[in-house]
Amino acid sequence: QLQLVESGGGLVQPGGSLRLSCAASGFTLDYYVIGWFRQAPGKEREGLSCASSSDGTTYYADSVKGRFTISRDNAKNTVYLQMNSLKPEDTAVYYCAAAAWSTTVQAMCVLATTDYWGQGTQVTVSS
Repeated sequence: QLQLVESGGGLVQPGGSLRLSCAASGFTLDYYVIGWFRQAPGKEREGLSCASSSDGTTYYADSVKGRFTISRDNAKNTVYLQMNSLKPEDTAVYYCAAAAWSTTVQAMCVLATTDYWGQGTQVTVSS
């Protein structure tokens, strides 16, 4: 069974940090473009960061640029999102996703062109 499973969400104070993890099973992430999205109540899903499978190309939404970092550990078949300087407006359900290797990071993050989605993990930023 092909699936992505996120973990690492929770409650954090403004200014704090969290690292989300996304473990893949049933397929190898090495050959996929990876990405993180979020959806807050009443808002559309937003592509935050995407990374290519081959040349290191990355995309970051303006809302998270300089604060969030995407990375992958191919040996663990896992993707990460390091989130620093968190703000209350970062509160949302966060999803990881994977897309075929030929997908551009822009297409994945801006158009949500994906092949697999995780089930999501809640991140709440509040004092």
